[in-house]
Amino acid sequence: MMAPVTPDLRRLQDEILGYAREFGLDPFETFFEVVDYRQMCEVAAYGGFPVRYPHWRFGMEYDHMLKSHTYGLSKIYELVINTDPCYAYLLEGNSLVDQKLVMAHVYGHCDFFKNNAYFAHTDRRMIDTMANNASRIRRHMNRHGVERVEAFIDVCLSIDNLIDPWAVFPRAEGDAREETDPGESQVGRLPNVRGYLEEYVNPPEFIEEQREKKRREAELRRRKVPVRPERDVLGFLIQHAPLDAWEADVLSIIREEAYYFLPQMQTKIMNEGWASYWHSRIMTERALRDDEVIDYADVVSSVFQTAPGQLNPYKLGVELFRHIEERWNKGRFGKEWEECDDLAAKESWDRQLGLGQQKIFEVRRLYNDVTFIDEFFTEDFCREQKFFTYVTNRRTGRKEIEGREFGKIKQMLLSRLTNFGQPFIYVVDANDQNRGELLLAHKHEGLDLKLDYARDTLRNLERIWRRPVSLSTIIDEKPKRLRYDGSEVTVSDESAEIRLP
Repeated sequence: MMAPVTPDLRRLQDEILGYAREFGLDPFETFFEVVDYRQMCEVAAYGGFPVRYPHWRFGMEYDHMLKSHTYGLSKIYELVINTDPCYAYLLEGNSLVDQKLVMAHVYGHCDFFKNNAYFAHTDRRMIDTMANNASRIRRHMNRHGVERVEAFIDVCLSIDNLIDPWAVFPRAEGDAREETDPGESQVGRLPNVRGYLEEYVNPPEFIEEQREKKRREAELRRRKVPVRPERDVLGFLIQHAPLDAWEADVLSIIREEAYYFLPQMQTKIMNEGWASYWHSRIMTERALRDDEVIDYADVVSSVFQTAPGQLNPYKLGVELFRHIEERWNKGRFGKEWEECDDLAAKESWDRQLGLGQQKIFEVRRLYNDVTFIDEFFTEDFCREQKFFTYVTNRRTGRKEIEGREFGKIKQMLLSRLTNFGQPFIYVVDANDQNRGELLLAHKHEGLDLKLDYARDTLRNLERIWRRPVSLSTIIDEKPKRLRYDGSEVTVSDESAEIRLP
């Protein structure tokens, strides 16, 4: 059973919170709970929440985490939930320096949750929402059977990434405008005709025929579902798929929870970097005692270590925030800096502006990982941090350095972060070829789909749509269509690639 913090830990919490506020952090109110490692693994398997709906994947995650800890392969130091108030977990038996480090790190996260724009639309009472979702799914299991409901959850979880990351933001009013009177738009009239020739060059019956054609085309566009390609596939299925009431409810729960976790995926590097930056400053400038330095350094070194070919969000995030702070303190930005081609002058450049703290707080408020890397991952930073591109040697199976080219390194980073490295999939037509079939399209950006994943996804979509489902994509630089009709997946040629936004 979870236990509240001891009086000693409570005093420590008040001390760390005081330091955090002294540095300008503005976190949500935070409650800490003390747990043993089994309880920590249970909560971590549930995504940090004490209650989730019953499903085998949570048990699988728990077993994996517990064994990984037992064999000394990993250790969970901190866990915090994006709610108001925030809830965080301390591991029973940790040393005092570990607990101070975790608290400082947690307050960095809580400040980020409260102030970053991408978290502004999240449900701050998600603990209650998760518990309600669990009750609803248990009720469906009681009525329709555990195996049936769990099998449908499997299907839903396999497509829970098919949502629109920008749907949580209000759509601009102009995006939804439709042409109010298509008959008044241009209909092929020849321009600049003298008045006395008008009825001969642009006869009224021809103009009326063209207007009627425009009206019919506009009506067809209005009847088409969706009117424009729709990226929120889950939302579209909830509205239009022939689901039973309980199935629609389960799918809406999966979608709701996917949107809740989305900002954490969009800001993983920034969030961990921000928390690491502040635990570093709070510990080294305020909270750390002389006899705790070695233990602190040992823990931090294990957190920041990076294996070749892998990306450590803690390390990249904290170093990039420090880089931004240094640049804005020394004035290494703007037109004058960019146009300077004197390497010696750039090396000693220091305008003593002292704007570093102001800038990193601004970045924390407005950016996500993609914009963070795109704007602030500079060639100087890349060289200082020794970033390389890696390839796997097919003969040895080891990662080897492929190159040091800055442009390629940055492009690879951005491609991994854009849409989390997953394909862009859109719903194009819910009545493909007038047969009630669902047509989706893949926005090809240089990488072909993994066909085994695509086939399995089509099978699961067909389970929800209950009619054949097709996917238009590019394979080996040629337009192709994958179609699952309930028995097999076929691949055929497409006449052209579908244009997507």
